[in-house]
Amino acid sequence: MSEEILINASTEEKRVAVVENGILQELYIERGEHRGLVGNIYKGKVERVLPGMQAAFVNIGLKRSGFIHTSDMASFSEDTDLEISKLVRQGQDILVQVVKDPLGSKGARLTTRIALPSRYLIYMPDLLGINVSQRISSSAERERLQDLLLKSGALESEGFIIRTNAEGVDDVDFEADVKFLRKLWQVVQDRVRKVKCGNAVYEDLPLSVRALRDQVSFNVERIRIDDKASYHRLQTFVKEFMPNLKGRIEYFNDKKPIFDLYAIEDEISKALNPKVVLKSGGYLLIEQTEAMITVDVNTGGFVGARNLNETVFKTNLEAAQAIARQLRLRNLGGIIVIDFIDMPEAAHQKQVLQAMEKALERDPMKTKVHGFSRLGLVEMTRKRTRESLQHILCDPCETCSGTGFMKHTETVCYDIFREITRNVSAYEPRNYIVLAGQPVIERMLNEESITIAEFELKTGSQIKLQTETLYFPDQFDVVML
Repeated sequence: MSEEILINASTEEKRVAVVENGILQELYIERGEHRGLVGNIYKGKVERVLPGMQAAFVNIGLKRSGFIHTSDMASFSEDTDLEISKLVRQGQDILVQVVKDPLGSKGARLTTRIALPSRYLIYMPDLLGINVSQRISSSAERERLQDLLLKSGALESEGFIIRTNAEGVDDVDFEADVKFLRKLWQVVQDRVRKVKCGNAVYEDLPLSVRALRDQVSFNVERIRIDDKASYHRLQTFVKEFMPNLKGRIEYFNDKKPIFDLYAIEDEISKALNPKVVLKSGGYLLIEQTEAMITVDVNTGGFVGARNLNETVFKTNLEAAQAIARQLRLRNLGGIIVIDFIDMPEAAHQKQVLQAMEKALERDPMKTKVHGFSRLGLVEMTRKRTRESLQHILCDPCETCSGTGFMKHTETVCYDIFREITRNVSAYEPRNYIVLAGQPVIERMLNEESITIAEFELKTGSQIKLQTETLYFPDQFDVVML
C-alpha cells in the first residue's frame, strides 16, 4: 500500500491530508489561534476539588478549566486507594499535560503523567522501564527494539515507550532520540520554575512538523508541501531528526492548489454530509450527537444478482470498509453504534465484523469493536482526542439550532392561532397583525383562510397578515394594534 502526505501550509489555515492509494483517509486542520492543545504542558493551579467524582478542575489559562481524574495522576498507580483530596488541594500548583482538546462545552482533559514524544520514542519521567507499543505484535520485533534502545544508552530506571513508527526500521537511531528527550525534559523543568500558573511550559510542534513525526511510516512514498518557508523548516527538521526522509520531501510549486490533487476538496465536502453513497448503490447515514455516533446502513438502489441475503451481505461488507474510513476522515470518536442491515446467517455477521476490524487496523486511534448485540447493533469505541471535522469546519444552523429540522408551515400556523388565543383571553378583543415568512403567510391566506374567518367571528378581533422576507421559516410575531 502506497501512502502520500499532502501539506497545505500556504495560508493561515494549515491542513495535512493522509492519502492511501490515491484516496483521502485522514485530515488534520490547524487554524491560527485555534491550534490543537494535545501534548501541551501547563503549569496549572487546582481550582476546585470534587471528592464525589474523584476529580478536580485545574486552571491552565484557557477559557474553560481543564479536568483531571485520579486515574490520570502519576501517583495514582502507586496507591489505588488514594482519594483525590489526598492527591491535590485547592490552590495547589500542578504540572499537567493535555490529553484531549476541549470538546463542545467540556474543558481539556488533563494528566500529570507527562509524555514527551520524539520520532521513535515517548519519554515518560514518571514511568519506570521500557515498554513497546501494543500495535507491534511480533514478540521477536519487540525484543529487538528493546535491545536496541538499551544499547543506545537508555536506562531501565527511566521511562520509555517505543512507538509504532520504529517497527521494522533497520537503521533506527534511538541514541539521538534519547538525548533529545532528556534535554527537552530538562528544559521543561527549568521553565516550570520560571513561569507563572496558567501558562504553557511546553507546546507541541507545528502541524506540518508533527505530521512528519507522527504520520510518516515506511509506507509513505513522499511528502508534498506548498509553502516554501515551511518546506525549508521541514528540511531542517528532517536533517537533524529524520535523515532517512531527506529524499521524500517535495516542494509543490504549481499554479493549482495542492489539495486539488486526488480531489481532496471534494472529499472534504462529502465528509460534511451525513449521507455516504456506496459504490454498490447502498448508503450510510452518519449522525453525530453529544452522547454517541450512530451509523445506519441501507441497501438503497442495490438489488443484487442472486437473493436478498447475498445482497445484504455484500452491502454490509462494503459498508464495513467505508465506515472505518469515514471514522478516520471525519475524526469521529467516543461511543459508536452501527446498525448494519439484518443478516440472519451467523457466518455473514462474523465475516462483516472481521472485515471491519481488519479495516480499522490502519486507524492510528485506538478502537475496540464489540459483537452484534441482541438488537442486531454493533457497538464500538474510538479514542477521541480532538474535535471532529464537522465541529472544526461548521457551526450549528441558526435556523434549526443544529437539530436538522424546522417546523412545518402548518405547525407554525397553529402556533400563531394559539398565541392570538392567549392574547384574547388576557386582554379585551383587539385587532392583530401577524408577521411571518412568505410560506406561512401564503398558507394562512389559502388553506387556513376559513379558520381565520371563523376565529375573527368568534373573538370579535380582526387579523391582518404581513410578509417579512427576512424571517426564518418558523419565525413569527403577533402584534396587537
